[in-house]
Amino acid sequence: MQTLAQWDGGPGPWILFFPLIWAAVVVGAVTLLRRTVWRGRRGPFRAMGRPTGVEEHSPIAVLGRRFASGEIDEDEYWRRLTVLNEEFGRTSKGGAA
Repeated sequence: MQTLAQWDGGPGPWILFFPLIWAAVVVGAVTLLRRTVWRGRRGPFRAMGRPTGVEEHSPIAVLGRRFASGEIDEDEYWRRLTVLNEEFGRTSKGGAA
């Protein structure tokens, strides 16, 4: 406290706080980006796996994309989905859907 009260024009001990201030700015910027911009995308800290459990090229995912693009109608979608669920879905592994 004595050195701050008798400041002689040198940088003083408070110069040590500048790296802490810059570290806080960087951490704040990364936190802000992670909560806003990187939320919907795969950010640098997110795991590589898909969170939904459906692979991108699985037959069920392809069927969903065809239905979304309008290639097939709703009746055909549900008919094919039941067949795919029997073969690739949860019902083929011995458990109930």
